[in-house]
Amino acid sequence: MSRSLAVPALFIAFGLVAQDAPGAAPAVQRITLQEAIQAALKNNLQVGIAEQVREATKAGVLINEGAFDWSLQSGLSFGRTKNARTGLQFIGGPLSTSDSETTTRNINATVSKPFEWGANLSIAIGSQSPLYSSTIVSGTAGTNAFGPLNSNPFPYSSSLSATYTQSLLRNAGRDAASVNLIVAKKGSLQADYTFQQAIIALVADTESKYWDLVFAKRNLENKRQSLALAQKQLHENQIRVEVGTLAPIEVTSAEASVAQREQDIITAEAQLDNAKDALARALFPDAPRSASLDAADAPSIEPFRFDEGTAEKTALDRRLELKVAKLDLESKQALESAAHSKLKPQLDLNVGYVGASNTRENFSGVNSDLTGFKYPGYNVGLTFSIPFANHAAKGGLSQARANLRQSELSLRDQELGIILQVRTAYRNLEAATKGVAAAEKTRIFREKNLDAEKKKFDNGMSTNFFVLQRADELDTARSAELQARITYAKNVTTLEQALGTLLEARKLEVK
Repeated sequence: MSRSLAVPALFIAFGLVAQDAPGAAPAVQRITLQEAIQAALKNNLQVGIAEQVREATKAGVLINEGAFDWSLQSGLSFGRTKNARTGLQFIGGPLSTSDSETTTRNINATVSKPFEWGANLSIAIGSQSPLYSSTIVSGTAGTNAFGPLNSNPFPYSSSLSATYTQSLLRNAGRDAASVNLIVAKKGSLQADYTFQQAIIALVADTESKYWDLVFAKRNLENKRQSLALAQKQLHENQIRVEVGTLAPIEVTSAEASVAQREQDIITAEAQLDNAKDALARALFPDAPRSASLDAADAPSIEPFRFDEGTAEKTALDRRLELKVAKLDLESKQALESAAHSKLKPQLDLNVGYVGASNTRENFSGVNSDLTGFKYPGYNVGLTFSIPFANHAAKGGLSQARANLRQSELSLRDQELGIILQVRTAYRNLEAATKGVAAAEKTRIFREKNLDAEKKKFDNGMSTNFFVLQRADELDTARSAELQARITYAKNVTTLEQALGTLLEARKLEVK
């Protein structure tokens, strides 16, 4: 059920209670329940902490998505080699020494990407070109130099390769290959629900403190009314003693009653101050606050419109704790599936393409060979491996199964606990509704009893003792009625929280 609070749709990003001019806080600030909720959502530090935890958890999705990003690796290198060889220039001829020197440039680039279904693609291109090449031959009898004797007119060459590898057994499929990403995404959803739980808890706590303030305020008013009645009775008794129609001892009992009422007011005033401070601390923990808060709303009594069975079904469908537990169970199921995959042998399918170019005078010719697939080459193969014993995988699977079973039991335990919470909250609200009606009836009867007793006292048919006793009974009845109404208001909040409909009932939207 819900109370008809005129709370507008609230986005957590804003919704601040209207403030007076800067630096001019009012002595007493009257605040409605709607304004109190808005102020708490705006200023409460725990909401900010929960929001940052949510953002940090969501960042984990990006981190795990990064495992499947495209990557580029490239390199540029220069090299120089020198060689020397001594031998006969021709059969029977003199010895000669051949010195060669080559300077080359190598350019390569590789693009790769792993996929969520357990595959990997790698594309590589490489180019090699001699920048300088020379050979000098000299004889032993002299230093005749000839060079460079050989010069390559086609120095440029290149190659293009692409390899696709697909896991067929171990780590095959999305559940196994991208389990960390799956768990991170579910964790992100859990963080959203956990953040909403923090908002719900804050709204419930704010309402509880607000109704505590309402009770303290009304209770002080009741105590002052009781004091006024006691003072009136004392004044009338003093007049009767003066005219000789009442014994002086009756004045003493009336004075004791006044003193007791004054003591009750002192206690009620302290209770009111404490309630104001508690609400102010909740609404303005780190912001300028009013010197005093005053509650503007009163609890309203409305009949609820559903039965206990409907309440249980609503809670099982709406409670965020169950949604978090179900996401945790799904994460554990994914981890168990991935752990089971690791027991399988490693079998990978490899499909590759290797394209080469002829040696050319320039890069244009090389590129034409590669893009035209002029010299293609292909390969297909399987790679198989299996660890003996495989203790690590077996241990991981046992651990994953235990965690999965734990999540299943935890989910069931939460379901049973929520059903109990709903039943308790429903019955407490039902009792509170009846309690308000009974307390109101009791208060009305106590008022009539006091009026009747005073009339009897005025006619000499009763004593001051009975009048004061009826006044005490009225004071107790008033306090009981007020407490019954506040208990009803709090039980409404408790039931709506147990049902998981508190935000909806207050027309709050969390983003």
